[in-house]
Amino acid sequence: MRTAVLSRWFIFGLSWLGFVPFHGATAEDGGLPSFSVAALTRRIPAQGVAPMTGSQFAAYVAGMDSRQREQAILNEILHGNVPAFLRNLVPVKLKLQPSAGSELDATLFVMPEYLAIGSNTDYMRIPMNLYTASAVAVRLGFVLPTRKIVDAIYRQSSFHFAPEPMTAGPQMRSTEYYSIHNQKIDFQFRIHGIPSGTLVSGDKKDVVLTNLLEKRPGKIAIYGWHRLDGAPIQPLTTVHGACYADYSHGIRLVSETVLVNGQARSLYDILEDSELSAIVSDEGPIPDLRGFMRRTASKNPCGEKNPAMSD
Repeated sequence: MRTAVLSRWFIFGLSWLGFVPFHGATAEDGGLPSFSVAALTRRIPAQGVAPMTGSQFAAYVAGMDSRQREQAILNEILHGNVPAFLRNLVPVKLKLQPSAGSELDATLFVMPEYLAIGSNTDYMRIPMNLYTASAVAVRLGFVLPTRKIVDAIYRQSSFHFAPEPMTAGPQMRSTEYYSIHNQKIDFQFRIHGIPSGTLVSGDKKDVVLTNLLEKRPGKIAIYGWHRLDGAPIQPLTTVHGACYADYSHGIRLVSETVLVNGQARSLYDILEDSELSAIVSDEGPIPDLRGFMRRTASKNPCGEKNPAMSD
């Protein structure tokens, strides 16, 4: 089993949905400029006194409708109720050889597991709809991954879970299913003795960014859930409405800051760029990504009385 590499660098100059570059940063001997990965998570609030564990949160939201549950999820995460190990971001590397010019090396910083609520020993990996996921990402200084980033995370993960599909139907969206699936993943975690903070994948599908969302407003994009042979169960799809979430979905957060050839850049800028986007996207650029994230982060249209928005 490969060992996840945890890095300790220092960076400053982050701003809301943007990044003020660390001027003068250079790579030394092929390495990375000195900055702190820990600083990239500083917008995640400190966990409060006696926060709910994952089990307690599951019991708390068990009787809620989906809109109430999404609001409870947002409240807990924005109040810092996430396992401490998720704050230890892990580097994931990508390369691109342009048709003209030198090779580009990019280093992303990602959460080692899917976003969860609770403590290091009792946490619940929590699905959420696009609006909740966008609000979390924007408020905490992160971006959702692309299909290419999901594949890179899978290839560089230290451990691959065997996917645990459950019986399809309306129950897929229930808190009970969320909990049962979380327990299945926890079981694999225990029997394989995986240390918390290890870069892992294969346990969930990812909510992703794609330029298809520009053509299909009001939809959510999902991709992944790789089998042990590396093939994804879920091809990239926008079949569901943006209010949809089920037990199989996970939110993997990627820092807004990415290093390209040792220089700190905004991942938003890279994804919007017609040439640089190829480093992190196999679909081309995603126009006005900042605007898209701001709009989805500020909306809450998923009322229980509007079935058209929840399919």
